[in-house]
Amino acid sequence: MNTDLRADGGSWSRHLGETLRLGVPLIGAQIAQLAINTTDVLIVGHLGTDDLAAIVLASQFFFTIFILGTGFSTAAIPMAAHALAQGDNRNVRRAIRMGLWASIIYSIVALPVFLFSHDILILLGQEPVVAAKAAIYLQIMGFAMLPAQLFMGLRSFFSTMHRAGVILAITILVLLLNAVFAYIFVLGHFGMPAFGLRGAASVALGVNAFSFVAAAWYIQRDEKLRSFEIFARFWRADWHTFLDVIKIGVPIGLMVLAEVSLFTVSSLMMGWIGTVQLAAHGIAMQFASMAFMVPLGLSQAATVRVGLAAGRRNQVEIFRAGLSAILLACCFAVLGGLLFVLKRESLAALFIDRDSTNAAELLATAGPFIAVAGAFQLFDGLQAVGAGLARGLKDSTVPMILAMISYWGIGFTGAYILAFPLGFGGIGIWYGFLTGLAAAAVTLNARFFLLMKRAS
Repeated sequence: MNTDLRADGGSWSRHLGETLRLGVPLIGAQIAQLAINTTDVLIVGHLGTDDLAAIVLASQFFFTIFILGTGFSTAAIPMAAHALAQGDNRNVRRAIRMGLWASIIYSIVALPVFLFSHDILILLGQEPVVAAKAAIYLQIMGFAMLPAQLFMGLRSFFSTMHRAGVILAITILVLLLNAVFAYIFVLGHFGMPAFGLRGAASVALGVNAFSFVAAAWYIQRDEKLRSFEIFARFWRADWHTFLDVIKIGVPIGLMVLAEVSLFTVSSLMMGWIGTVQLAAHGIAMQFASMAFMVPLGLSQAATVRVGLAAGRRNQVEIFRAGLSAILLACCFAVLGGLLFVLKRESLAALFIDRDSTNAAELLATAGPFIAVAGAFQLFDGLQAVGAGLARGLKDSTVPMILAMISYWGIGFTGAYILAFPLGFGGIGIWYGFLTGLAAAAVTLNARFFLLMKRAS
């Protein structure tokens, strides 16, 4: 790690190395975060079909609201990075603190949505039994939104300070704690009663609170991080910085929500075609989601690296930081894509019992989906990194518009036309979304280089 982040810069190898050094722990943290939800689903699945359906539904409900709120903590990263590069610790503190303020306000405003989740789910046409069980989980998880968002705010601080290893360590610890306590309290082991979904939500609330407390404790323990006085006079407002967080953060949250909701809709569209298509789609999405953690981590690293260079107003360093992230994303995407294409049937077989009904049909359907997911990696990775590069320059509104046009105007429209009027079925949905992601990859990266050209 650099001893002085303000002086960071230098050769191509230096940029590639620093991006990897920051990006790899962030990638690991994303994978661990994904594993937390997977663990909950696996454990609750032992309770029965209704409970499994309820936690899948509830998890998607929570994640949709959560991801919108993370725009504020993400907005704090480039703001803090710019200030850090200029040696302005005061504005680093203000950016992180106002990001935390926005996260607190958002969590309070979102709470009624969780408390009335049963009525909302019924209005959305969900089965009454599943809606009732999901509401049990969500009414507790509504209170987990606050610590979850606050941890994301402190995570932004760690990322800016190149302390991504702390994020990874806390996330892995939370993964282990969640697995152990969910096993005990959800299923009822070691003499404890089985609390079911209520137990799963209570454990999730506890580990989210733990993650925030652990992050805050580390900041107070570390001399360098403590010197920024993030929590000193926390009640003191800086309305100019707060409005900047809102201005940058809302488009970021909406942009991420647009992508997440697109893939939620993809499952609904697959369900219109048939059960086998939906199951095959789910298998392919498992691999695509896991692979996406790599460019997502690199995207977060790119925001920090470009933000630091932009704070120094060094166009050469901005260009090298940006292109380094793009090159790394391409390398990982090519490797992952080749694996998906060449081993598609072997990968699909990991989720399929060959002795089960429709196993051959499911395998034949999932294989091509996974192959397209391989091509997916390049464009999905480039659009994620492109978004991160724009955020490093505090540019979020135009990228949001470009992304929404690409995801929904091109991706969704293309998927629907290919799948239904043109009769390509499930594979048509994947081709349509591939087109949308390709458009996002081109436009978001073009936006970054256009801003570079204007500044030169």
